[in-house]
Amino acid sequence: MAINEGAEILSEFSKTVDTIRGRLPAKLHTPLIGIVCGSGLSGLAASIRDKVEIPYDEIPGFGRSTVAGHGNALAFGLLGRDGIPVVAMLGRFHPYEGHPMSTVVYPIRTFALLGVKNIIITNAAGSLNPKIPVGTIVTIQDHLALPNLTGHLNPLLGPVLPAPFDTRFQPISTAYSFSLRKIAFRAAHELQFPRSALTEGIYAWVSGPTYESPAEGRFLRNQGADVVGMSTIPEVVAAKHAGMEVLVLSLVTNMVVIPDKYRSAREEVDAEIAGIPLPPVIEEEVTHSEVLEVGLAKGDDMRKLVEKIIELLG
Repeated sequence: MAINEGAEILSEFSKTVDTIRGRLPAKLHTPLIGIVCGSGLSGLAASIRDKVEIPYDEIPGFGRSTVAGHGNALAFGLLGRDGIPVVAMLGRFHPYEGHPMSTVVYPIRTFALLGVKNIIITNAAGSLNPKIPVGTIVTIQDHLALPNLTGHLNPLLGPVLPAPFDTRFQPISTAYSFSLRKIAFRAAHELQFPRSALTEGIYAWVSGPTYESPAEGRFLRNQGADVVGMSTIPEVVAAKHAGMEVLVLSLVTNMVVIPDKYRSAREEVDAEIAGIPLPPVIEEEVTHSEVLEVGLAKGDDMRKLVEKIIELLG
């Protein structure tokens, strides 16, 4: 990367940080914890005290979310008994919306420059694992990111950025903080959540915006993934690249449609010809409204869990 190009990038981030801090009281200038709110989970910001919201369209470098259930603002304020300064993304950006990857992870890099040390990333996800039902919160311990392995959606593709984003080959094997995952389970225990309310698992990232075909779902399950979604991994990679500790919490909002066997058109025709038609079959589909409905119903549990985690971190 040319020196002047690197200087331009740093200047853009500097303008972003200066704009944000210019809208905040001094006590909120350096948030220690960042939160990313997934589909239907923007209510996580409801407990923030002394809250100041800054719309994305008033922040240089930020895009705009076009997905139902996502907001379009950063919320700054205090959380926990000790009043820990935090910043929350009320809505995220996805590549399937047409955002370039640099825009998708721009808020995460901004978090790092603001001083965020720990980031809690939430999402709504589909379950590939029959043992993980709808309503479960999954602490992610690893990921399978097909777009990173086979396509051009890794956020670190391209020229090396200026410091602090200048690591060329970023290890990802320790992307998910073990200490933060332990805190998540301690928090669930202190909240007296049922043991089944929180589990661990592997997240598969797909580009979307289509939900998985049964064959795709079966493939991901067979490769060891427990849940699947259309976000999060670019943010995880960017956060790890910037030196943050990362915790990902996936709320299971639907079961991925993976039938044991396919409906046979030949069998139905043979049965009709024989005069013994088979009973009608209702084919399953996942809808975004279903995702939002569960997000709304379980959002309070996610809010309580995140708040307790931050309290324990403090």
